[in-house]
Amino acid sequence: MNLANKITLGRVLFVPVIIVLLHWPNKVFCLVATICLALACISDMLDGWVARREKQVTRFGKFLDPLADKLLVCSVLVMLTRLGWIPAWVTIVIIGRELIVTGLRAMAADQGVVIAADKYGKLKTILQSIALILLTLHYEWFGLSPVLPGEIALYLALAVTIFSGANYLKVFHTHWLEGVVATSEADNSGREEGSQNENGRGDKHEQND
Repeated sequence: MNLANKITLGRVLFVPVIIVLLHWPNKVFCLVATICLALACISDMLDGWVARREKQVTRFGKFLDPLADKLLVCSVLVMLTRLGWIPAWVTIVIIGRELIVTGLRAMAADQGVVIAADKYGKLKTILQSIALILLTLHYEWFGLSPVLPGEIALYLALAVTIFSGANYLKVFHTHWLEGVVATSEADNSGREEGSQNENGRGDKHEQND
């Protein structure tokens, strides 16, 4: 296993630690969970940079990286919802969007089309990271509460999440229509060739007769 994949795997291992800490929330545990979450978010940028720099891009890494991202975000969202620090409907929308986009990418990949992450998806990831870090911290430090800025970041992330999800749908629909047109043209071409072959065989039979 190369260094980039080890970093990604480390992000996965942060998940159970964060879950346990948030299961018994207090000021110290939330601080430790926040540090773990921040390190996990940093690793999300680091593993990609290492993979490109060291030319360590692998199929396993392409599979593990988005899985680690979704596992981390969804786990923290569920735990914060359980604590009543995030509305349940927000969690449902964000996780629902992730499932839909993952499904669309799988369908596109089955047709040989790769739907790359766009700038809105990257902005969504940044805003989600900021929101979850602030909301996980939760308690006041030095007289400052992270809750309000965390909620602002969360709803900004929610808006970008919905917009980027709609953009993925648009891109997928475009590729899907192109695939339908290409398939239709290929079928028509096949039928025309078959018709020409049948005509050719008919002419030969007439000449033989």
